[in-house]
Amino acid sequence: MLKYSVEKLPLDVRLELAQKHKSLRKQKGLSQQDLAERSGVSLGSLKRFETQGQISLESLLKLVFVLGRLSDFERVLEPEKNLKQIEKLFNS
Repeated sequence: MLKYSVEKLPLDVRLELAQKHKSLRKQKGLSQQDLAERSGVSLGSLKRFETQGQISLESLLKLVFVLGRLSDFERVLEPEKNLKQIEKLFNS
């Protein structure tokens, strides 16, 4: 893995997601304990995520579901649209 890069590294993205999640949780007025209970994710897993950015995908999806942001993940890994194919339709 590249040590220096212009693009973000997986660690950077993990930590940013954790920070955004923590901010959203607080904005919704939920304590870590409240969110853990509502989502079924252990309090330890939630704390580890918010401090280190480490969490399973299943647990992350449960957390964002409770926060009302699960639909954000529907766009992840969506295939890129081929604009040249679309342009051909309009040019013919």
